[in-house]
Order: sequence, then structure tokens, then C-alpha cells
Amino acid sequence: MNFSKYRVKPGSKVDLKDWDPDDRSTSPGSKEADEKRLIELAARLDELQELLYAEAKRGVLVVLQGIDTSGKDGTIRHVFREVDPLGVRAVRFKAPTADELAHDFLWRVHPHAPGKGEVVIFNRSHYEDVLVVRVHKLITEAEWKRRYELINGFERLLADNGTLILKFYLHISKDEQRKRLQERIDNPKKQWKFNTNDLAERKLWHDYIKAYTDALAATSTEWAPWYVVPSNSKMNRNLLISSVLLDTLEGLKMQYPRVKEKLDGIVVE
Repeated sequence: MNFSKYRVKPGSKVDLKDWDPDDRSTSPGSKEADEKRLIELAARLDELQELLYAEAKRGVLVVLQGIDTSGKDGTIRHVFREVDPLGVRAVRFKAPTADELAHDFLWRVHPHAPGKGEVVIFNRSHYEDVLVVRVHKLITEAEWKRRYELINGFERLLADNGTLILKFYLHISKDEQRKRLQERIDNPKKQWKFNTNDLAERKLWHDYIKAYTDALAATSTEWAPWYVVPSNSKMNRNLLISSVLLDTLEGLKMQYPRVKEKLDGIVVE
């Protein structure tokens, strides 16, 4: 499958209307067929993660961003369901602490970057520092524009040191967000997820979309591309992200390291 239509071309203008959040082209089958396919992809991802760990030449950073209820937690739960937890870390970035605010905005991010052989998933990320702070006018326009360049440089540093970076924007419609927020209110098992502040943030929908649009255009690079993932369908979201990950990892042509000692004839008693 060609994933280029989901990838934000470096240097291009971005209009999120060019991607239909209701697109289900990655999950055209029945629910049962799609679930079977997702399990197969997850099993293959487990194999590639083990190979990545054994080869120990690269790390993989997966960045998940999206407006509230877009499915960052669900993506991690389903896409990485079969992967050895010892080889994967998920990092959630919340509001910065006083100590973090005393440093530059990337200071708290760098220690969580993957080591060689490791997969790290950012559930939200350093991009919050050109999104939330912009929408709430906590920094000036000149500052959030300057941060684009700093982010590109930071990601280039990681890439030059062997980190493969894949960034996914989970694209949902405003009406889909309404349905998901209402479900959190109506379902007793999901009420713990709901915060009345979610409604205040929803009123800023268009401001967030503009902030995301600018960030995607300014920071999709050859070494750290953005993919716009239609996510009204959770299955389409999971299948597409799984497929992009597998396609990218298989393209690395990874190999198990050669054994230093000859093992012929060795028998374990």
C-alpha cells in the first residue's frame, strides 16, 4: 500500500481539509477480518522489535499527537499489543513542573529519547510547546515560530545519532469528538476520563486546528515526517499506523548480529 498520501511533504502547505477524518480505506474489510489483520500486523511488529533490539544500531521514536479524544491511548494499546514490554517505553508528557519550566522547553524531553534497540512512544510530546501554549497565548507568536526551528534541529540531532522518527497526527472531526466526549459522560466505566475542562478546550477547536496545521507544515522533514491519520474509525487508525511502522522498519533491512564464536558441535548437557 502507498502511504505517501498520508505523509506531509516537507516544505508543503498544509490544509487538514485535504484529509478526510472519516476515510476508512485502510480497513475495507469486515470487523472480524480487520481485527485478524491487526493481530497479524502486531505479531510482525513484535518480530521486528526483537530484531531491532538484537541489532542495536537504531532506536525508534513514535510521536502521537491529536486533539482530545483522538485516540492516543487506544493506539498504544492496540498497535503495540504484542510487543515485548521490555523493549518498548510509552512516555506521557503532562503540564511541565516548576523544575522543567526553569529550563528550556526541550530539556524534559531529551532524557526520554530512545536508546539503540529501543522503541519509545510519546503520548503527546514536545509539540505541546507549540500547540497548547500557542492557543492559550502563554508565549508570543515570535517564540512559538522560533520553536519550530529548535524542534527540527532537536529531531535532526536524534536522527543523526541513529533514531528513526515517525510522527502521527490522529485526525478526527469535531462531530466525532462530540460523540466521544458524550460517551465518556454517559458510560459509567469511562466517566473517570471526563474533565469539565475538556468542554472549555473544545470551544478552542478551530484555534487548535490552526496550530496543528502550522506545526505540521513547519516540522514535517525528511528525517522526521508527519503522517495525517484519519481516525474517526479506530480500526482504520490502528491498521494505518501499524502498516506505516512495519513498512518503515522492514525497509531498514535489519539483520541479527553475527555470532562471535563458532557454535557448531556445542551440545548443552
